[in-house]
Amino acid sequence: MNEAIKEHFDTYPEHVKSRLLALRELIFAVAAELALGEVEESLKWGEPSYSVKTGTPLRIDWKAKLPERYCLYFHCQTKLADTFRELYGDAIELQSNRAIVLPLSKPLPDAMIRHCITLALTYQQRKHLPLLGA
Repeated sequence: MNEAIKEHFDTYPEHVKSRLLALRELIFAVAAELALGEVEESLKWGEPSYSVKTGTPLRIDWKAKLPERYCLYFHCQTKLADTFRELYGDAIELQSNRAIVLPLSKPLPDAMIRHCITLALTYQQRKHLPLLGA
């Protein structure tokens, strides 16, 4: 993790930071499991951003205006939100067509989020498939 990213994570409250770091690790784990190559980590719009050549970028963040939630953001002009709604219905909370909203009061729904990350990190290969080939 580069110094700018580390400093950014250090600005979060400790209970939020641990959740965001777990989400970050999940992104890296999925990319490694799928042999997608190096994950580029940077700050975009003041949020940690993660991208690989085969996918669409993901960002993670917590905002003080939604103190009980943190988010996994994705490009709003993809088919990801519609696919997530179709696959997971009420089991997933989406913010419009740009983010998965995760409550800090509940454990990370690992299998579901892992699948969503997989679809995002392989989006360029799947974007022409119905339901992204899910």
